[in-house]
Amino acid sequence: MKVTVLALEHVFDTGLATVLDTLDTANELAQVTGMPTPRFEVTIVGVRPQVHSARGLQVPVHDICDAPTPEWVIVPALGFKMPDQLVPGLSSDDVVDALPVLRAWAKGGARIAAACTGTFVLAESGLLDGHEATTTWWLSPLFRQRYSDVRLDAHRIVVPSGAVLTAGAALSHLDLVLWLIRQNSPELAMLTAKYLVFDTRPSQSAYAITDHLAHADPLVERFDRWVRERLDTSITLDAAADALATSKRTLSRRLSDVLGKTPIEYIQDLRIERAIHLLKTSKHSVDQIAEQVGYADGVTLRTLLRRRIGKGVREIRML
Repeated sequence: MKVTVLALEHVFDTGLATVLDTLDTANELAQVTGMPTPRFEVTIVGVRPQVHSARGLQVPVHDICDAPTPEWVIVPALGFKMPDQLVPGLSSDDVVDALPVLRAWAKGGARIAAACTGTFVLAESGLLDGHEATTTWWLSPLFRQRYSDVRLDAHRIVVPSGAVLTAGAALSHLDLVLWLIRQNSPELAMLTAKYLVFDTRPSQSAYAITDHLAHADPLVERFDRWVRERLDTSITLDAAADALATSKRTLSRRLSDVLGKTPIEYIQDLRIERAIHLLKTSKHSVDQIAEQVGYADGVTLRTLLRRRIGKGVREIRML
């Protein structure tokens, strides 16, 4: 499989290295074990002869015009972590010049993938319009604001949609590449994952610390704090609205605008987050943890974790 990695100026070092090392590890494991799966032929390209990472390291790139026609293109994150850096970064010459190239590759049949802030580059190209996508969790409000034609799904860490593939926060570069490897060989993807010891998180919301959401609405932040202080109790929308001196309608609308979630969905996210933390850091029984996060019994919590995280209690505690 021919994979082109597009390294733009100020590329995020960890993202680029993760993509390259994961594909290289998969090739080595396939060779050692004799798995009958095609190799990943990886070419790093840039829109300029010289590309430097966010840490100032020079990235060895091939001229974008000389690169073989790719089957997959991967756009690693840019090294801009906050909106005041990212927004002007999206207007840089490298990004602007890369957009028509991405569109041409897609028109030629290539599938395009991006992770973390790389999803913003993909969205700038228009290739995500009309598709489902995800992005790094703390920039989801900015993403939703800039790209209203993209159906943002903040619940999943990897979202395939048509010929595009997006992944969430920085370390989800690993999830993205493992998804790609899995399309060729589920066995190789599983083996690569075991060697790299990755965290299989299908839901960013269960790990995200909402206080750090970029551009978060003050009402949403107050709702977050109010709910976190009461996770072991029965929480109603009426009580939340009264405590925050707002209406249920306003609270629901603001959560939808900023996070794309209903109040009930967000409360559930916070309860899952707390439950996972307790499972990994305490020896409490499932019933005890369920009580601490507002559920009647352990059965309810087990069912919810399996549905939202895709893992059972034992698996979570072993991570």
